[in-house]
Amino acid sequence: MKDSFPTPPTPAMSDPITLNVGGKLYTTSLATLTSFPDSMLGAMFSGKMPTKQDSQGNCFIDRDGKVFRYILNFLRTSHLDLPEDFQEMGLLRREADFYQVQPLIEALKEKEVELSKAEKNAMLNITLNQRVQTVHFTVREAPQIYSLSSSSMEVFSANIFSTSCLFLKLLGSKLFYCSNGNLSSITSHLQDPNHLTLDWVANVEGLPEEEYTKQNLKRLWVAPANKQINSFQVFVEEVLKIALSDGFCVDSSHPHALDFMNNKIIRLIRYR
Repeated sequence: MKDSFPTPPTPAMSDPITLNVGGKLYTTSLATLTSFPDSMLGAMFSGKMPTKQDSQGNCFIDRDGKVFRYILNFLRTSHLDLPEDFQEMGLLRREADFYQVQPLIEALKEKEVELSKAEKNAMLNITLNQRVQTVHFTVREAPQIYSLSSSSMEVFSANIFSTSCLFLKLLGSKLFYCSNGNLSSITSHLQDPNHLTLDWVANVEGLPEEEYTKQNLKRLWVAPANKQINSFQVFVEEVLKIALSDGFCVDSSHPHALDFMNNKIIRLIRYR
């Protein structure tokens, strides 16, 4: 007589189930995963489509694990909740298309329209500061003969805020730091999508190139003109070119005319 083994019970709709999505684990329920029956997830977890398992027995889906949290939350609440600084809308849209959650796809389209309207009207505010600092360095006069020298150095800082994340990305793509003999895009220093702080120095007379690296002194360049920015006047001119070409205009009501002429505060606005 053959031994018989009991068939594993089918999980109840409310029982927890763990998913491995691109290496990231999520715990939810069958009720949540099948809340939209016409979606790919609905088909997978209602038995209409085969599923794969990882080495731990979790259902495995070879898709992006990070943005799946927003998809899973939509399955739970039927509401699209995204952080204000969300930067992966394109990726989330592709994932929603893959899972074929139609209400989520429609919600994403509405969100993109909303963001597009918000981007059209924008404000750009730039506060500039400048100071003179003494830099000390050694100069090689002959083999094994060095002398100590010093020179005045202009140090610039620009605090830039814009309600348009896309404009700040555009601006960052045209400005470059020169450091360690290499140019690096400002975009890589953009940590806050609405805020950018720049610090740089002008060329220092007599300062050897290696001293810029040794003392961590960054210089600023603008593309495509390949021009080094050694003064606020040049900086303002180049930023204005970029901003005006993107539809901005000078806000005549703010700041005070003297502040604008002295390159202390610049405020531009865009209406579309």
